[in-house]
Amino acid sequence: MKTETSPMELEGRIEKIDWFHSIDLGNGVITPGKDDSQNKLSRLALPERFDGKSVLDIGAWDGFFSFEAEKRGAKQVLAVDSYSWSGKGWGTKSGFELARSTLKSNVEDREIEVYDLSPEKIGVFDIGFFLGVFYHLRNPLRALECVSSVTKEMLILETFVDELKNSRPAMAYYSGTDDNTDSTSWWGPNVKCVEAMLKTVGFKKTQVVSLKKHRGFPSPNTGRVVIHGWK
Repeated sequence: MKTETSPMELEGRIEKIDWFHSIDLGNGVITPGKDDSQNKLSRLALPERFDGKSVLDIGAWDGFFSFEAEKRGAKQVLAVDSYSWSGKGWGTKSGFELARSTLKSNVEDREIEVYDLSPEKIGVFDIGFFLGVFYHLRNPLRALECVSSVTKEMLILETFVDELKNSRPAMAYYSGTDDNTDSTSWWGPNVKCVEAMLKTVGFKKTQVVSLKKHRGFPSPNTGRVVIHGWK
């Protein structure tokens, strides 16, 4: 017979994991993530409720936003990742699995690359989350085409942006680390570029809901943006 994990045992298991997301697991236990997940959540302007909706979380990592969609009433949530679960980065799937078990969550999971997303492989979802992934991809337009193919109604995209002073849709390319100082980042699109690309792949309407500009490092032309797109 399976017994409940004691608070001490849970703390011990949490300490063995290198967390990215800060997830409230209940009873005052919050995972020590490097990401300010709660603050990011406030910038996303998610719908208050997802009742009756299916949600796809692309690049889910520890699953903070997957579990949030479930809390908001989504009938189905699929968390997908590859690089952060079994890729060359420092992340693993252990955080997601421990959080799901502790929260007694019904969030499903699938280990798959962004470029392999298709209706045939995972189905189609009402709402897609594409958070903190776009600028890490070598082929961003191709990735957006794949994301669009599995998103029926709405996409919530969050990304690093660059070239903010450029009045035309533009994208900076990073060779090595360059301005972004992150060797896993390939592109720094500006806001107009992201919106244009979303429309190219089938999102008829877009709205910038948050733009946080950097001051100084890495550049005053950079920042983070959240864009909602609708089919």
